Amino acid sequence: MGREAAGRMATLESRAPAGMVAIPGGTFLMGSDRHYPEERPAHAVRVSGFWMDRTAVTNAEFARFVAATGHVTVAERPLDPAMYPGADPLMLVPGALVFRMTEGPVDTRDMTNWWHWTPGANWRQPEGPGSTVEGREAHPVVQIAFEDAEAYARWAGKELPTEAEWEFAARGGLEAAEFVWGEELTPDGVHMANTWQGPFPWRNFAADGFERTAPVGSYPPNGYGLSDMAGNVWEWTTDWWSTRHEADPTKPCCAPLDPRGPRMEFSYDPAQPAIRIPRKVVKGGSFLCAPSYCRRYRPAARHAQMVDTGMSHIGFRCIRRDVSNQA
Repeated sequence: MGREAAGRMATLESRAPAGMVAIPGGTFLMGSDRHYPEERPAHAVRVSGFWMDRTAVTNAEFARFVAATGHVTVAERPLDPAMYPGADPLMLVPGALVFRMTEGPVDTRDMTNWWHWTPGANWRQPEGPGSTVEGREAHPVVQIAFEDAEAYARWAGKELPTEAEWEFAARGGLEAAEFVWGEELTPDGVHMANTWQGPFPWRNFAADGFERTAPVGSYPPNGYGLSDMAGNVWEWTTDWWSTRHEADPTKPCCAPLDPRGPRMEFSYDPAQPAIRIPRKVVKGGSFLCAPSYCRRYRPAARHAQMVDTGMSHIGFRCIRRDVSNQA
């Protein structure tokens, strides 16, 4: 780290709000040309300094927000039939998508084998009626739609990160490394994140210690002091989804500063033309990511998520921007 960057970092650290860490900003190689096609092209991006929550927002923190504001999450509200043409009216009730392990091997091209719309599932009952977050206060809150994450961030005086900000922070200063911590998935046999071990989606050996979510901070932090920037839960960003990065990797001299992604109209799912629900980028992978399926526990990895849908493996963390410290 150069003298100027070190000075910027020291300033940010000295002013960091409680529970947040300083992210110094700078230029980095975003994306990857070695993995899934939506991560391409790898390209230079500049990011300004900011602060980021040390961990994903927990059940306890979200409960305080709900108690203070009376917020009702998207998963707790009835669905609008106009938004879901052809849907079974009996399914247009408050609920969310819940992962259920299958009894044996299944076609992994069909996610409905393990994702199930579950009436009554929400952040308080993440696996549906009868489940609870009691005893999981330190686990990341899940079943959170984008609107819910934004509402929490406003209440906390914060914002949600862009995809570029999230990825820069996740890398922790390691340029183009495959994982948040380096180049090996389990260095010296040590599990560095909460992911899936075993044949997905029917057998999880839980060698990392957890079958579902883990308490935040259960694994070593990255180079910036951020916990769980890989695995555990996917995290919302503010960028609309696109099938690849809108970037020119041949122009490193022109690395964009604080890019904000494509327009909303490009984010709709072409496989579901009748359902016009935009999608945001989520980052980081989750406890469901396995070497045999969805190797997205990497900083470059990205995935599309409809803004209206809660799932039992999606949460979020917040940032606070410092406009006086530009990269």
